[in-house]
Amino acid sequence: MGLSLYDIVKPLLFSLPTETAHGVGIHSLAAIQGTPVESLLRDRLVVDDDRLSVEAFGQSFPSPVGVAAGFDKNAHVAPALAALGFGHVEVGGVTAERQAGNPRPRMFRLPEDHAIINRMGFNNDGADAIGPRVSEHAAALDVPVGVNIGKSKSAPLETAEDDYLYTYERVSDADFFVVNVSSPNTPGLRDLQNRDRLASILGTLRDAGADPLLVKLSPDLGEGAIEDAIHVVNDLDLDGIVATNTTTRRPASLHSPDASEDGGLSGAPLERHATETVRFVAERTDVPVVGVGGVASAEGAYAKIRAGARVVQLYTGLVYEGPTLARDINRGLLELLERDGFDSVADAVGADL
Repeated sequence: MGLSLYDIVKPLLFSLPTETAHGVGIHSLAAIQGTPVESLLRDRLVVDDDRLSVEAFGQSFPSPVGVAAGFDKNAHVAPALAALGFGHVEVGGVTAERQAGNPRPRMFRLPEDHAIINRMGFNNDGADAIGPRVSEHAAALDVPVGVNIGKSKSAPLETAEDDYLYTYERVSDADFFVVNVSSPNTPGLRDLQNRDRLASILGTLRDAGADPLLVKLSPDLGEGAIEDAIHVVNDLDLDGIVATNTTTRRPASLHSPDASEDGGLSGAPLERHATETVRFVAERTDVPVVGVGGVASAEGAYAKIRAGARVVQLYTGLVYEGPTLARDINRGLLELLERDGFDSVADAVGADL
């Protein structure tokens, strides 16, 4: 196979600091929106096949492959991401307050491991600024646009409910809402994953009308804590679970020089554990599961689908594989479905349970 444009550009991007390279990518995607280039990309990269369509938490996804939170933090490029062939986009994390995040450098590529470590700290423009962008994208796009809602760093844990509520009220036009209590980069945030605090936050948002409402879990939770979270989801009649966020663990297999940096690890080293977490959750609840962690190929996406994920998300894979990744995964999924005798992605969900 010949070199793609991304193969040519990638060494230049990888010569830049990781966060700078990400900014270049966001600005490039923003520049093509509303131009003939966006239409050209859509024609070449969107795989239009009914076998890929999936229904989950009241939303219709034209394909199961979406963009995870963290890539488009400020809801600037959802239209361009849809043109790349993604079946949904989760923007954010969004907090009530505008936040600068943690000091730089705070994002590190681990090329030898096909991974990224980040300790961004929920840097974003804040709910007041991001809300109108979410409304515009959700109304205009034919793929679901979700919002990942996080806690402002300055908000005490004791008043976290009010902080999450403020953000929800300003992004309420989104197609779905994901409560993030599992980022490792906001002090104390993961304490909100305990059963009582989680129930209080989710119940507040449910009472305010958040629908569909999902919760994002950490891959570092023990089985008992995951089961507690599932009980809360079932008790409050929530709509789904996102499994998983980044991990603070450092597998012994890591080889990259920056492997010891603090923050959340994403990408290939997380893939197997994330898939097993998807399976663990799917075996214990009937709500749709969103599978995240290390997806960078059709085979990886398919493994999570067969483990019980209704849809999957990726971020790190896009950094390493480039802008044709959604198309490549969707084409590969069609081949895998045909190989295994499934009529659709929906038929393959949970096949290994």
